[in-house]
Amino acid sequence: MTSSASWIDEISMKDLEQKTNEIYERLRREAPLTYIPALGAYVASTAELCQEIARSDDFEGVLNPSGIRTFGRPCIIDENGPLHRDLRSMIDPALRATDVDRWVDALVRPIARRYIGAMEDAGHAELMAEYFEPVSVRSLGDFLGLTAVSSDTLRDWFHRLSASLANAGMNADGSFSNPDGFADGDKAKEEIRTLVDPLLDRWTKHPDNNSAISHWLHDGMPAGTTRSREDIYPTLFVFLLGAMQEPAHAMGSTLAGLFTRPGQLEAVIDNPQLIPRAIAEGLRWVAPIWSAAGRITVRATTAGGVDLPAGTVVMLSFGSANRDGGRYEAPSAYDMTRPPLPHLAFGAGSHACAGIHFANHVCRIGLEELFEAIPNVAPAGETRFRGWSFRGPTAVYAKWEV
Repeated sequence: MTSSASWIDEISMKDLEQKTNEIYERLRREAPLTYIPALGAYVASTAELCQEIARSDDFEGVLNPSGIRTFGRPCIIDENGPLHRDLRSMIDPALRATDVDRWVDALVRPIARRYIGAMEDAGHAELMAEYFEPVSVRSLGDFLGLTAVSSDTLRDWFHRLSASLANAGMNADGSFSNPDGFADGDKAKEEIRTLVDPLLDRWTKHPDNNSAISHWLHDGMPAGTTRSREDIYPTLFVFLLGAMQEPAHAMGSTLAGLFTRPGQLEAVIDNPQLIPRAIAEGLRWVAPIWSAAGRITVRATTAGGVDLPAGTVVMLSFGSANRDGGRYEAPSAYDMTRPPLPHLAFGAGSHACAGIHFANHVCRIGLEELFEAIPNVAPAGETRFRGWSFRGPTAVYAKWEV
């Protein structure tokens, strides 16, 4: 299959990684719903189309081939109907807003303070590696019950699974263009199973109320039974990638955005109540889950004037939708004073992110602690962003007087 424009047929995986904003801006303008041969799928790039498709009964959730290869099945992103509802019933209870509000501060704030304490006397830091990612992965790791797994190990798993998911290049015959690109992710999954299997053995006999994974085993199951670990692992892999990545990248993007607006940075530091608004704009400006959500047509339908046969996969580019000039004024600029409008960083429809409240709280607490301890934080270099599937800063260099 080819697209309707030769430049789209020439888009490579390297282009998607290195020219993300440029490519999606042109897609929004010239081909809001189009087939990209390198991905072997259609891509929706505007806010209107992403919302329409995410909420349409003509579509169901689906993983692209690299997602299936990375996470396996049954995966919460890929399932629909009763199995999807069962998987959501497994993870949703601990992530309800009222429950998260009750325990998240006691979980995340000591973690943030520990990492702040380790770096604040240095007067400089690369904040993604030294603060944002460690706070994000440690908070989620402890929530899941992986307290004995080091933060460095969690970060390593997250990066290797991310590279596996992004290895989405396809040949015309439907095979992967770089099959060896999954090897490191496969090794990470073996390491995860090696560490988690003994925990599952223990929690099967002795449930742990402080472990989300222990709840996944038991909650909603008939007395004397537990959920199969083969039903748990694919969704655990999703958490170890997306749920760890999103708060870290959101914090990094928010601070990078504030660095471009010194007056807004000063206002946020002076008034911490503005931090949630700053985060919301950071999530809009650079959506962490840029184009990792997929839908598949359950019947022949039409979207954006394009006829789609049953079984057609469409990737929803939520990050591109958040930069749609038809919805946001000057969308490529960070501006926390813009009129608040809903964004799609957490998706939409029945497959919207379950961890929205948790992620927002991790970001809020992380930035509260940073600005409280280091109110004179300032940029110490250019922030570069990477990724078309998951997107965020590769590094955020900062300095401050001690």
